[in-house]
Amino acid sequence: MVDAIVSVVVERLAATLEEQVRKEINLVRGVENEIRSLSDDLKKVRNVLEDAEKKGYKDKSVKDWLTRLENTTYEMDDVLDEWNYSVLKFRIEQSSDDHDVVPPKKKVWSSFIPSPCLCFKKVITRHAIALKIEEVKTRFDLILAEQARFGFHETKSQPNEPSHQSSRVQTTSLIDLEKVCGRKFDSENLVSKLVGGGGIEEELGVGVLSIVGVGGLGKTTLAKLAYNDSRVEKHFELRIWICVSDPFNEVEIAKGIVVSVKKLDNPPNTNQLEMVLQSLTETISGKKFLLVLDDVWTEDSTKWEPLRICLKGGGLGSRILVTTRNERVAVMMGCVKNDIHHLGHLSHEECWLLLSRIALSGKSENEREKFQNIGRKIANKCKGLPLAAKTLGSLLQFKNSVEAWDNVLNSEIWELEEVEDDIFRHLLLSYKELSPMLQRCFSYCAIYPKDTVISVADIIKIWFAMGYLGYSSDWEVRGREYFDKLAMRSLFQDFSKTSNLDEDLIKSFKMHDIIHDFAQFLRNNVGSRMKETNCQTCSPLLVSQVEKYRSLFFTGELYDPHFCDGLTSVRLLSLKGRCFGGIPKEIGKLIHLRWLYLSSSHFMAKDALKSICKLYNLQFLLVEMCDLTEIPHEIGNLTKLKELNLSSNRLIEELPESMCNLRELESLNIKSCEGLVRLPQGIHRLVNLKHLYNKHTDSLKQYPQGLAQLTSLVTLKEFHNQDGNKLGLLKNLNRLSNSLQLMIELNSGDDSAVVEDAREAELRNKTRIRNLRIMFSESTMDGEEVVKEASAWNDILDALEPHPNLRELTIDEYKGSRLPEWIVSPLNQLTSIKLFYCECLLSLPPLGKLPLLKTLWIIRLTELEFVGREFLGITTTTSSLEELKFGECSKWKEWEDITAEEEEEEDCEGVSIMPCLTRLTIRNCEALKKLPQRLMRKVSSSKRLTIRGSDQLIQV
Repeated sequence: MVDAIVSVVVERLAATLEEQVRKEINLVRGVENEIRSLSDDLKKVRNVLEDAEKKGYKDKSVKDWLTRLENTTYEMDDVLDEWNYSVLKFRIEQSSDDHDVVPPKKKVWSSFIPSPCLCFKKVITRHAIALKIEEVKTRFDLILAEQARFGFHETKSQPNEPSHQSSRVQTTSLIDLEKVCGRKFDSENLVSKLVGGGGIEEELGVGVLSIVGVGGLGKTTLAKLAYNDSRVEKHFELRIWICVSDPFNEVEIAKGIVVSVKKLDNPPNTNQLEMVLQSLTETISGKKFLLVLDDVWTEDSTKWEPLRICLKGGGLGSRILVTTRNERVAVMMGCVKNDIHHLGHLSHEECWLLLSRIALSGKSENEREKFQNIGRKIANKCKGLPLAAKTLGSLLQFKNSVEAWDNVLNSEIWELEEVEDDIFRHLLLSYKELSPMLQRCFSYCAIYPKDTVISVADIIKIWFAMGYLGYSSDWEVRGREYFDKLAMRSLFQDFSKTSNLDEDLIKSFKMHDIIHDFAQFLRNNVGSRMKETNCQTCSPLLVSQVEKYRSLFFTGELYDPHFCDGLTSVRLLSLKGRCFGGIPKEIGKLIHLRWLYLSSSHFMAKDALKSICKLYNLQFLLVEMCDLTEIPHEIGNLTKLKELNLSSNRLIEELPESMCNLRELESLNIKSCEGLVRLPQGIHRLVNLKHLYNKHTDSLKQYPQGLAQLTSLVTLKEFHNQDGNKLGLLKNLNRLSNSLQLMIELNSGDDSAVVEDAREAELRNKTRIRNLRIMFSESTMDGEEVVKEASAWNDILDALEPHPNLRELTIDEYKGSRLPEWIVSPLNQLTSIKLFYCECLLSLPPLGKLPLLKTLWIIRLTELEFVGREFLGITTTTSSLEELKFGECSKWKEWEDITAEEEEEEDCEGVSIMPCLTRLTIRNCEALKKLPQRLMRKVSSSKRLTIRGSDQLIQV
């Protein structure tokens, strides 16, 4: 833990000295030697930290020494921040005479530059910081002088984590971690009670069962097995899963049930218990449900009683399944003795089976034999805990010698008396294998409450802001590598994935509550102030005690208008949803801030954002939904900014030109800034910009020409060609990835020029775009719509041919008479095609022949009269089409069927017509009289045939 912050400060000190040499600039007299000496001392102490932290678990004096070392190292980090802040401040003040912003070519990181033009104030500030450096160095000397009496042994310094160029850890084996060993009998027993009744009280209509056992036994896993059992799915009308944890919040639980049943995006907007309970009662009334309340801790029956009364209104045979570590909780919730399932420990053989599945994954048969005996001995140390087996298995997976396995078996960690919880010993073994930075990244996650869904993208940004990822430009790649390494060691779970290009990436995760307890144990074990010197979720009562906090997430209403005065060291600050009379101007004093989150905060003070623009160390600024009306030109002073999120500030009309000085900016989010009219003309100076989130910015119709020079751009959600914008601006933006929406307006101008402009976009060179939506419209002249010939539309869409890597294509309001040939070939990797309001299309190409197509929507093709046999995709290859939807095709009369001869030839020649189709929807196609007979037989058996507003078809 200490090693991580020491490494960060050593890196910063080295960067400072390197800058001195590179620029041949001298520090304040004598301070350069102090910094060099301090850097050398810290490098030496880093070599003994592994031994020191090991002894710190047993020796309180060593623990205290480590705490003082860490706190003093943080103080040095603060001083370096002050130093950097002062340099930036002086440069900005000097440049304000000309442009009021930092000259764009100036460097940010530097040291004091002696100059005869510096004012007296600068000299005083420089001298004050020099004194602070000397004071911190003196304290370091005293701490390091004590090192000898502890007799620490030097260990070889752990190398930094490999860069992204080395072999990256893959997360595919994470699926294996979900396999379960030794719980078949438990699962069958539980399922039979849920669907059969048994001894559960029936007269009340709702029975309660519980799974009771110590942490790490797999209570949640067993509950999931039963919850997802096909017999349980069929038996209950509703199934609801709620993570409860501690504290027990009856309002949030009730909201969670309502959201789950009604499939709402957001919970009811009230915290009134009575109103929420009334909504709950209406939601489940008369319905047979299964409600899983996972990880319940409270024994307070008054918390449970209001929910119990409401849930009694469920249908006969409803069940509540509770997981808890405490049998008294189960009894309090109404579970009788026979319905309490005491979950036992795994046998030694089951532990070995679970551990070996992970540890020996990918190893040959000979290697498996080699590790068998010692592996079984290690499995015995798991003491029947599945979580321990999974964690040790993940640790051993990376060890390829018997000696390394033997070191795990004989580790002195097993003998640590100070570690009261057995499971923590298993986790400590895995934890000690991590590099200092990975240890820091892992333990930081304890700041989140239990059962929190944590965004991977957000935690990587936070790790970077805290200095755990170094200061290189590939910090996002390194952060993803760090996350993958932690996930592969079973330290994270409950992953949610998203598709990025052709790779499934984990977008969010949770921590097992035992793992969360362990992370907190690590923080608290280093010293009583550990919690204060890192991060804390804070209530109003603690505002006066936050002096040493590095991260602060306010969870309650904040009443103290002077809260900024105490935050002398904070790096990360979240004031999400705080409505406390405005963000105070004093926020500008928080000079160490790297990450500031002000979502849904209301700026009553006009100068608040200007004050924020004085936070020159800021790297991430999130001010979404904050009712902003303008962005001050001082925003250009935040030259270290990497992300600026202004989304959903609907009244902002323009962004200042000074923003183009943010040369390190990588992400600009203006999503749902509905009033935004223009982007700054100097946008080409944002040379590192990778992401421009501009969805739902309908007023933004003019794009500066400099957009074409942002060749690093990966994300551009929308592009409009109105008001002189040329599609040709996209020509060199060949790194654009994932989704792109083109909004193309046809005017009364030369059709050939529009076609040439579409060709200039060179969509075929955008190899990373997977989802393309093309929306057409016609401009108006004197209130009348400009009418174009069908051939003009055809030529434009022909020119917009995308790369064959495209997966999803949507076309809106296209008025051509045909679709381009490129839709069928070469776009043979398409999985989804959606056609909306293409009101002049007379026919459809054989889309059924696309081998990977799964979804096809044909909506409001009002001139379509006939769908030919070729559309069915009669082919000797297997079609993948699963969902086919027709809607509002008012003139569609006939869907041609295959002949009897072709049907007879099907078996012998392997002809297949949409064999995977499971869902056919036809709505408001009044003229259609019949379906192809083979297709009707196929779909009617799947019970997914939906026909509405097509009366003649229903009569067939």
